[in-house]
Amino acid sequence: MKKTSAHLPDDGEARLDAESSATGASKAELIRRGIAMLLDSAERPKRSRELPVFDSGRSRTPDEMDDAVYEHIKERAAHR
Repeated sequence: MKKTSAHLPDDGEARLDAESSATGASKAELIRRGIAMLLDSAERPKRSRELPVFDSGRSRTPDEMDDAVYEHIKERAAHR
């Protein structure tokens, strides 16, 4: 298990303390449960389509790849 720190507002800390006392669960356990609930119920955005693939037959530098992506976006926008 990894350790992570979080800053809570004063009222959040007080509510967490009260819940911990009432349930007997540690504050860390309550925080883990809350995070699990959030992540389990979160909907991930769906990609509408795949990113374009460029096959130039050679490796490209990051700058060249950025330029190619920019040109592709520009061309698509021109056709709308």
